[in-house]
Parts: sequence; structure tokens; C-alpha cells
Amino acid sequence: MATMTDQYGTTGTLTLKWDPRNLEIRTMSVERTLEPLVLQVTTLVNSKDRDAKKKRPGKSKRASALVATVERATEIFIERGQTIAYENPEITQQMLTAVEEVRKAGAGMSLAAREFSEEPCASSVRSGMVRAARALLSAVTRLLILADMVDVHLLLNKLNTVENDLEQLKAASSQSELAESARQLTRSAAELAAQAARRQRELREPRVRDTLAAARAVLKKHSTMLLTASKVYVRHPELAAAKANRDYVLRAVCSAVDSISCVAKGQPVPVAGGNRPVEGPGELAQALDDFDERMVMEPLSYSELRTRPSLEERLESIISGAALMADSSCTRDERRERIVAECNAVRQALQDLLHEYMANQTGKPEQSAGLERAIENMCRKTRDLRRQLRKAVVDHVSDSFLETNVPLLVLMEAARNGNEKEVEEYALVFTEHANKLVEVANLVCSMSNNEDGVKMVRHAAEHIESLCPQVINSALVLAARSRSRVAQENAAAFARAWEAAVKLLTDAVDDITTIDDFLAVSENHILEDVNKCVVALQEGDPDSLERTAGAIRGRAARVCSVVAQEMDNYEPCIYTKRVLEAVTVLRDQVMSKFGVRVDAAVSALGGGAGAALDENDFIDASRLVYDAVREIRRAVLMNRDEEELDPEDVELDEHYTLETRSKSSAHTGEHGVDEYPDISGITNAREAMRKMTEEDKRKILQQVELFRREKMTFDNEVAKWDDAGNDIIMLAKHMCMIMLEMTDFTRGRGPLKTTMDVINAAKKISEAGTKLDKLTREIAEQCPESSTKQDLLAYLQRIALYCHQIQITSKVKADVQNISGELIVSGNSQTQSESALVVSGLDSATSLIQAAKNLMNAVVLTVKASYVASTKYTRQGTIASPIVVWRMKAPEKKPLIRPEKPEEVRAKVRRGSQKKQPSPIHALAEFQSPAESV
Repeated sequence: MATMTDQYGTTGTLTLKWDPRNLEIRTMSVERTLEPLVLQVTTLVNSKDRDAKKKRPGKSKRASALVATVERATEIFIERGQTIAYENPEITQQMLTAVEEVRKAGAGMSLAAREFSEEPCASSVRSGMVRAARALLSAVTRLLILADMVDVHLLLNKLNTVENDLEQLKAASSQSELAESARQLTRSAAELAAQAARRQRELREPRVRDTLAAARAVLKKHSTMLLTASKVYVRHPELAAAKANRDYVLRAVCSAVDSISCVAKGQPVPVAGGNRPVEGPGELAQALDDFDERMVMEPLSYSELRTRPSLEERLESIISGAALMADSSCTRDERRERIVAECNAVRQALQDLLHEYMANQTGKPEQSAGLERAIENMCRKTRDLRRQLRKAVVDHVSDSFLETNVPLLVLMEAARNGNEKEVEEYALVFTEHANKLVEVANLVCSMSNNEDGVKMVRHAAEHIESLCPQVINSALVLAARSRSRVAQENAAAFARAWEAAVKLLTDAVDDITTIDDFLAVSENHILEDVNKCVVALQEGDPDSLERTAGAIRGRAARVCSVVAQEMDNYEPCIYTKRVLEAVTVLRDQVMSKFGVRVDAAVSALGGGAGAALDENDFIDASRLVYDAVREIRRAVLMNRDEEELDPEDVELDEHYTLETRSKSSAHTGEHGVDEYPDISGITNAREAMRKMTEEDKRKILQQVELFRREKMTFDNEVAKWDDAGNDIIMLAKHMCMIMLEMTDFTRGRGPLKTTMDVINAAKKISEAGTKLDKLTREIAEQCPESSTKQDLLAYLQRIALYCHQIQITSKVKADVQNISGELIVSGNSQTQSESALVVSGLDSATSLIQAAKNLMNAVVLTVKASYVASTKYTRQGTIASPIVVWRMKAPEKKPLIRPEKPEEVRAKVRRGSQKKQPSPIHALAEFQSPAESV
């Protein structure tokens, strides 16, 4: 819109002054209204009348028709302009003047256009029409902008009302006067927010829209605090903290009103928060990206005098930032050492790269093999440094965003008790906590490239920083006047605002923190806390035990919350179901058991009954917490590709130990059994699989590849069915999941660790196979005699056979373990024993994979035959209800229009021959699963 200022007269009315020469369009409504007229006028101006020449079919409108269209559009603008002028007395004269200008410009345009249509080849006539067209567009634009200023005028009137109400509220000296002023302000602020919302939807500039949205949010969030803080100040004006509370909220509301006013007038909005940058990516992340871009160059463009100092200076700046992060209080010693090691590795990689650039300057523009290897090594080292820095940041997040409400609760409890001395002491703790949150938020921003997320975190951190002293002031007022109802309401309002601000900051930090890094760090921290718990138990320190157990509870709850929130980003599927099941196990089962063990341990230690405490039981409960967190992390990483996995995640299933585990418990429990007590380095069958030679691993991998191909067939057939009401599909998916775990076991991975785990898994498959047999036989009994029925019964025999084979292979594996143990006893060397174990393990592993592959194939064929037998044959008699419900799963959402590739050639449509009824199996094969069709 045109640049506009406002002036308030003595009567309180608002008069507008605007510069008609400035025709900047700020709203989408003006732009949309102008667009048709601009199109019509430019078409008329740019068209050359070729009517005198040979006419061609498909030609656009004739010039005379375009002239009539422009004349009609001008008349509509004049009519609407007059209507707006008479509806708004404040700008009637200005609007009528603008309407008259449009009338004159329209008449000139009409005359010039008709002359042009008669003499299209005369350049003077054409120039005259161009000048008339410009005059018309300028006059119409002024008219539209002035009409748009009506909305601005209404918005500024609302602003004027709100400002007057704020002054009355500020000057209120009694509770009744304050209540009346607050009611007026609430009503006027709501009207202002509604008018600002309408204006926000019309504005073209996204940043200006964001400013209006932020101002409206401030008006809404601070309304309650403004009322409570004003009540406290009016009731207790002698308290400086009460005045500080009132002034803070009043200043925030006035700042929001000023922002709306600046947007309405088209003026720049003053930036709050000093000179700190709010927008843009993180500094350290941006520096690493710039360094990666600059280190790759043409060999001939490298200069020893210019390039080397520049790259070395940039790298040292990055390392300085990394050193600050490494020296932070929340960075673990192990992480600090890794950061230092990665910094040294990056330095060395840079020197190697620069040496290769020097050696490659032989006049050839292409890179040598050594230079390519040096660049690849440099990229790998900077990537490793990034990973360590990200995890150092998550170290801070995991520690600082843990039980964030505790400092507030302690502060408010002391305030409610009227203990001013304790409030002052806890205020220091609360301030330190708030500063730590802001510091960690800035660290998170420094390592993120998500500009929108970084902006949100920085705004939330600024809000936390400004709100912290006011929460303390509200607590000081409550401590000084603990029985005052208005003081209690004010403290509660500021406490709620603080909790909302911390939640917003937490969500914003989680949004720019990868869940993979968060889970990896949380897993390590929980393991540390578990070990600390056991140490405290063994040393008889109940306080330390309870404090560390509380940290474990907090970390576990945070893991559950973050993972559940992450799963909301996915469509419900097998992946999300398994992850959420793991979350449920940790939250509802494991943590409740852990809490019972902790309470019992603290009670026993506090009562002097430490000798009667079952230490092993407590260790097992603690280990289950860590196992459950590891299972959540493993489930989350199940949908990652190999290249997406962190190198540290590849060894996710590596065996862990509790450092403080007692000797008496070393060989107890399901997961603590040492299957090879006389063989060093191997404690269970899964670790034995890892000890195989590379050749044997390749043989197993070949079998696993065949299994994966069979699984693809399984997914294509089974994943397209909805498992709701279909127990056959549910059982098939369950058997597939167990078979996947068995194949992972043969590679030394997965949740199955011991031979007993494999045997139990084989039993589960057998039980599922029995249930599947029962269901499908019922379907076969209802199916008429046919080849499908015979095939179905044959497939069931295969399932029974392969289930039996899996049970045999798992038991053979267990027998081999015992035989290997006897070899050790009989005096054979350890190396020979391990060799015999590995060879036997190879045979059993390949047999297990082959049996699983065959079983999966039989399950796929059974599902197909069951579908055909259930749906493709006419039933004899009446069936009360179907055994299973075959319903296709809803497909994924796709775009309504698929973009056609340029090289795509459309085939000719031909009349089809007479349709031939396909067989049911062939028709079923035509379907695609949702996963395959995406």
C-alpha cells in the first residue's frame, strides 16, 4: 500500500496521510483485483491488429472487444469506489477524488484505444494509447490502495482503543477501577486481535505476517498475567517486585501493540533482543559446511600462498568452537576425548589434502587418485567430527532438559510457605537452571542447519531469558504476602507461563535434534546411571541411590515421550507398532518394576537392613531398564538404510556389562548365563557367531540374501491385506518377525542371544504354525472339492514340516554347544574348541536360514490359497460368519495428477478382444501391496 502515517486529533479521531506517489502493493487482495485489468490492458497494448492482413483461425479477441472489456472493468471500479467512499465518511473526499481520477483516465484510455483500433500501424497513436494505459493503471492502483487503507484505518482505530485502555489500566488506583479497565481492555484486545488476524491473511510478505502472528500471540498469552500483576501492584504498591511484574507484562503488551501499529502503517518493526542474530543456521554447522565446500577445488586453482592459510584459519576457527563445546561442564570425559581426537584427525587430514593438492599441480586439470582419496578422507573426518559435536550437544540436552519443573516447584513451595530467605536461595538455583537452558539451546542452534527450527529455538530461549526474573519476582511477592489471594493468583499465572515457555523450548530443541543421536546418548547416560545406582546400593548410600534412580526415571520418561512424538510423524504400520510396543514395555512394565525395587532398596538401606537386601534382584531390574531402552533404539533404527546408520550404531547389539555386577550374580538370570565358561571372549551363542571367519560369514550372507528375496515376496503378498479381523495375516506377520530375528542371530545380531533364546523362538514359530494350521483347515473344510483345496492342504503339510525342521536345527545347535564344552574338559586346546564350535555353528546357521526361507515360502502360498478358498468359490449352505475377513489395506496417499515424463509416449487405444476369465491365483498376483506400489 502507499506509505501512510497517522495523526490523532484532539477529538480522538484518526486522520490519514499518505503519499500517492508510492504505489507499493502490500496485500494480496489488491494484487488479485489488479491482475485481470493489467492482463486486459497489456494484451490490448501489445496486440498488433492483423485484421487488415490475412486472418488466421484461433486468433485472440479483436481490439474493439478488448476496449469494451477494459471500459466495463473501469466502470466496475468506479461504482465500487463510490460505494466505499459513502460507507466511510472519514475518507469520502479522498475516495471520490481517486474515483474521479479513474473516470478521467478510463475515458482517456477508451478514446486512445479506439483510435488505435482504427489506425494500428500509426506509431504516434500507439504511443498515445500506451501513455493512457499507464495513467489508467496508476489511477486504479491508487484507488485500490486507498480502499485497502480502509481496513488499515479500522485496524488503527482498534489500536487507538487498546492504547487508551492500557493507559487507563496503568493509571487504575483501586480494585474496582482496575476490574473495569481490565474488562474494557479484554474486549478491545479481542477486537484488535480479530482485525489483525484478517489483516494478517491479506499481507503478501511472510515476515510481516509472522510479526503480526507473534503480536497476536502476545496479546492472548499475557492477558491473564497483566490482570494478576496489576491486581498485585494495586494491592501492594510498596513491593518493588510487584511493580516489576506489572511493568514487564505491560511492556510486552505495549510492544505487541506497537508491532501491529508498525505493520499497519507499513513501517519497519523495531527488533527486540539486542543485536543477537535470530535467523539463519547455526554458526558452527555453517562453518563446517563452508569448510567442506571450500576444500574441494580444481587442482590448478590451488595456491600455497592463499589457499593454505585460508583453509587452516577456517579449520582452527571450527576447532576453537569445538573446544569450547568439549570443555563445557555437561560434556562427558569420553566425549571430550573423542572430540579432541577427531579435531587432531581433521588437522592431519587437511595437511594430507593440501600436500596432495601441491603434488597434483602438474598442469593436468583432473584430480589424481591420491587427491581423490585425500578429499574422501577429509570429508569422512569432518563428518566424524560433526557426529561427535552433535552427540556432545545431545549430552547437554539430555542432562539439562531433565525434570525441568523441579526448580520451579521448589521455588514456589518456599514462596507459599512465606520463607523469604529460602526463596532468595532457590532463586539463585532457578536462575542458574534458566541460564543453563538458554546456554544449551544456543549450543543446539550452533550445530543445526534447520533455519526455521533454529529461529524458533532462539525466540523461545529469549522468552525464557526475559521471563525468568519475573517468575522470581512473583515468588518474592508471594513470600512477602503469602496469605494474599492476588499474590497467589499472580504467582500461579507466572508459573504457568514459565511451564508453557519451557515446554515450547523443549519441543523446539527436540525438533532440531535427531532422534538417533538422542537415543544413542540417552542409552549411554542410562547405563551410567544404572552403574551409579548399583555402586550406591553396594556402598549403602540411600540418598545417592534415590537421586540417581530419579534421574533414570526422568530419562526413561523423556525417551518414551520423544519416541512417541516421533512416531506421530509416520503413518501407522508394522514399524510404528513395534516401536510403540517397545515404548509401552519400558513405560508400563519395566519402570514400574524398577520403581518397586528402588523403593525397597532405599527402605532397606534407610532402615539398616542392607544385609537382607537382594542385590541381584535390584541389578536385574536395573538391567531391564537399560535393555528396554536399547530395544526402543533398535526398533527405531529398523527402518534405516545401511548408509544412514551411524558407524557407532552398527554395533548396536554389542554385548554390554554392568561394571559393578557382583560375582555371585555373574552366572544368574536369563541373559547373564555364560554358555562357554571355559572359552575366553565368548559368553553366548550370538557372540560365537561373530567369531566366525570372513569366509563363513560370506556363506551365511549368501543364505541371508536368499531369505531376503523370499521376504520381499512375503511382503508383496501379505502387506497388502489389512490384519484387522484376519488372524491368518496376523499369524503370518508374527512368524515372519520371529524368522527375521533368527536370521539376525546367525549374523551375530538381534535380540536372540543364547541357544535357549533360539529354541524358545522355534517353539513360538511352532505354536503360531499350529494356530495357522487350525484356521486354514477350517477354511479348507468350507471350500468345495477343488485343486485349490488340495493345494491348501499340501501347503499346510509343508508348514508343519518346516516348523519341525526349525525346531531340530535349534536343538542341534544346543547339542553342539554342549559337545564343545566337553572338548574343553577333555583337555583339547581352546583354539581347537573354538574352531569346532564355529564349523558346527556354520552348519546350523545355514540349516536354520534355509528352513526359515522354506517356511516363509510355504506361509506365502498358504495365504494365497486361503484367500482363494475363502472368496472365489460358491458356498453350499449358509455360513453364519466368515472365519477371517479379507480386506485390502488402504493405499498410501498419492498426487491426483501424476506428472508426465517428457520422453513418455502414449500408446494408442485399441479395442480389446473378448475377455477371458483369469484363474483366481493369477488375478491375486495382479495386486500390489501398498509398500510395493509407492
